[in-house]
Amino acid sequence: MIAYLNMWKNYVNFSGRTDVRDYWMAFLCNIIVVIAMLIAIGIMPIFILLLWLYSLAVIVPELSMSIRRLRDAGKRWYNMFWPFLPVVGTVILITLLCKPSVADESGKVIRL
Repeated sequence: MIAYLNMWKNYVNFSGRTDVRDYWMAFLCNIIVVIAMLIAIGIMPIFILLLWLYSLAVIVPELSMSIRRLRDAGKRWYNMFWPFLPVVGTVILITLLCKPSVADESGKVIRL
């Protein structure tokens, strides 16, 4: 839950780094929120508006967190464009997001 809250706190912070655990925990929390909303839509269809608003609101935080995660893995931000390559591109991006953290110039792995 802390990783999810940090995603929202740093939603416009495209600099810095995000480690593997924080990235995937925030991603998991997003999935749980979406599943809860889908269940709510099954009960009351009016909640579809809430799902649309949440989906729009989470675009920038997810993008910034993914760019920070790529930077932590030693990759450049433009690797975010891999999913535009059908099927294979998404697999490549997920593989890059799963790579372990790379040490910075001082030899330390920084955790934000």
